[in-house]
Amino acid sequence: MKLLSKALCLCMALMLTNAAPIDPEETGTAEEHAQYDRCSGLEFDAITPDEKGKTFFFKDGRLWSGFDGPSQPVGDVFKELDKFDHVDAAFRMHKPDNLQDHDHIYFFLGDKVFSFYDHTLEEGYPKEIQEDFPGVPSNLDAAVECPKGECASNSVLFFKGNDVYVYDIETNVMKTKMWPNLPVCTSVLRWLEHHFCFHGHNFTKFSPVTGEVTGAYPKDARHYFMKCPNFGHGGNYTVPKCSEVTLDAVTSDDAGKTYAFRGPIYIRLDTHRDGIHAFPISRSWSEVAHGVDAVFSYNDKMYFIKGDQVYIYKSVAHYTLIEGYPKTLKEELGIEGPVNAAFACANENTAHIIQGNEMFDVDLSATPRVVTSKTPLPISDIEAGLCGPDGINVFKGSHYYHYNSPMELAMSKIMPRPLPIMSAMIGCQD
Repeated sequence: MKLLSKALCLCMALMLTNAAPIDPEETGTAEEHAQYDRCSGLEFDAITPDEKGKTFFFKDGRLWSGFDGPSQPVGDVFKELDKFDHVDAAFRMHKPDNLQDHDHIYFFLGDKVFSFYDHTLEEGYPKEIQEDFPGVPSNLDAAVECPKGECASNSVLFFKGNDVYVYDIETNVMKTKMWPNLPVCTSVLRWLEHHFCFHGHNFTKFSPVTGEVTGAYPKDARHYFMKCPNFGHGGNYTVPKCSEVTLDAVTSDDAGKTYAFRGPIYIRLDTHRDGIHAFPISRSWSEVAHGVDAVFSYNDKMYFIKGDQVYIYKSVAHYTLIEGYPKTLKEELGIEGPVNAAFACANENTAHIIQGNEMFDVDLSATPRVVTSKTPLPISDIEAGLCGPDGINVFKGSHYYHYNSPMELAMSKIMPRPLPIMSAMIGCQD
């Protein structure tokens, strides 16, 4: 299967699919566009995604929709904010047990708070901040959501100067912290389960529990959160057409994270609320950085097959390679390589390994592991497979085929209708 020549270009290009097309002629004067060129190194007032996963950047009375394109007046998108020359802070509420608040965007200005859903101001707003968030101060610098699991409970972090106010939205209890390792944040964004403090044109990733900063920070936001000339991971790379996309592997781990692999990059498919984004495989699985033949998940582990080797990573330990691996396919799964595709279904002990037009079922609970059945398939040269709650999808070229179960795939004599890979699945161009 042909690999992309510039994997990191695709990382940026797929990220930029979160952008909405805007006509520069309709969004302000040339002077305004020159003044509000975020590639010049602006410091944002606020950053937040909406309920559909589109990210908005705010500066003075203007905003940017997505990671590419010019600014436009805030009032073009959030009408009731049109009369204000800035916002202090903004975040998207995470409160899944209360749909009246969940996914609403909260804007803060002075001592007031505004709640929007679908870009429409909710009835009864604006309110005093104290009505919705007792104890939270006025004139905030930034705010960001922190779901349970990333924080001890569903919370909101409010930032003002060097103080951080951790507000438990279930109990309305607030604690004040000081995180000396963190710069003063003018905006904060939760993106792909990580938290980023923006300051100047830089950002710093931090722990929302301790404020700890790990890694080489700060970094220039223009390399990662917007498309700018001479910045980023590829500049003018064009997002591939869906009709040209092929996949090497697809899998979901036991935590529900779904990954598609193509050449030296992987794509998170379960993060539609934050957009679909791609990263180098080396970011999480350095030993298979150049690509994989097949991947499946089983018992909190991810199995990567490359050539005649199997690499097993612990899913719960930041994808740590298990000691003693890689091992040969024969030693680990009882079959010879190469492998075209593989998948395993949740709550089952069978790995379904596809070679050419045959599927081998391997009993993962046996020691040593053995092939329990071999069946011919109606489709040859399948390139990837995924088992989910709705059944099996097997991928070949830019299409996939759906089956209700592995048994149906094994017993079927006729190919089902091929379905095209769509933009909503992996961020390609329809």
